[in-house]
Amino acid sequence: MIDNFALGLSHGLMLLAALLLLRRPDLDHEPGPRDQAGNPKKRRWGKPGA
Repeated sequence: MIDNFALGLSHGLMLLAALLLLRRPDLDHEPGPRDQAGNPKKRRWGKPGA
């Protein structure tokens, strides 16, 4: 028999994670092609034309 406390705890933690993910401010923002990147990473390999 499944313990109700363990079942409630696991589902409660999943609900908490879902609520925290839905409250993120960047959830509804998709950067466009003209948006500037905040901190672009430089690649050391795969340079075009090299």
